[in-house]
Amino acid sequence: MTVRIIPRLDIKGPNLVKGIHLEGLRVLGTPEEFARHYYREGADELLYMDVVASLYGRNSLLEVIERTSREIFIPLTVGGGLRTLEDIRRVLRAGADKVAINTAALQRPEFIREAARRFGSSTVVVSIEAIRESSGRYEAYTDNGRQRTGVDAFEWARQAASLGAGELMVTSIDREGTGKGFDLELTRTIAESLDIPVIACGGAGRREHLIEVVREGKADAVCLASMLHYHRVRLAPEGSVPLEEGNREFLKNRRGFSKVEETTLPELKAALQENQIPCRRSIQEAVHA
Repeated sequence: MTVRIIPRLDIKGPNLVKGIHLEGLRVLGTPEEFARHYYREGADELLYMDVVASLYGRNSLLEVIERTSREIFIPLTVGGGLRTLEDIRRVLRAGADKVAINTAALQRPEFIREAARRFGSSTVVVSIEAIRESSGRYEAYTDNGRQRTGVDAFEWARQAASLGAGELMVTSIDREGTGKGFDLELTRTIAESLDIPVIACGGAGRREHLIEVVREGKADAVCLASMLHYHRVRLAPEGSVPLEEGNREFLKNRRGFSKVEETTLPELKAALQENQIPCRRSIQEAVHA
């Protein structure tokens, strides 16, 4: 089974944003421009996450999804603020292939079963955002990592799978945006207890981290943001990325992101292949094969 690399695009309003621990969001550009770039580089899938949707009780990405789906021909997963079957139907009709649900699923777990029955398990990705407590227990959070639930993340993963989730996306809030590496214990414990794919998210800072989370963390796919986004912003042609919030200077000084190794999708896939980890060839490799 080939390992998938999935760029994660966190979206606030019309902008692509990025933060640390899912907070302190900075505007990086427009999601469509980044999506096109990652598609050309050989991304296996894309994840669009409306990071403020749960605050307002709605997903605001329909227009972005429609524009992206006209140009991007790889699976697109959309998450954030999806609370009803009608919400899911709207984003699928707009061009999404899968949906990621978190807050609504934890508030009413039966929502997972209903969504899987209506749209198919392969369409339903349950997003688990977890923080490790001092006791070693992992607690699941909602509202893009803002709200405690008291629910054990491992127990929730097993319940979500039993209700019909087709995949689980497991995010370590402790590691997210830090570049310190994935939480291997979190990913491995969930992956080894279930027979559905697990997507590791949160913490990648070097190519070695991808190899570790696949081999030691047993992940089936890897979701990335910082490693790809910052390289893209710094090297993008002048004018192709908005200069809002002083991001060029912010990125140049690398405040808070010194542990993140900038890279590209072809470089990441080459590193996996060099370590005998199967992955789909990048577009560039396919063209020159």
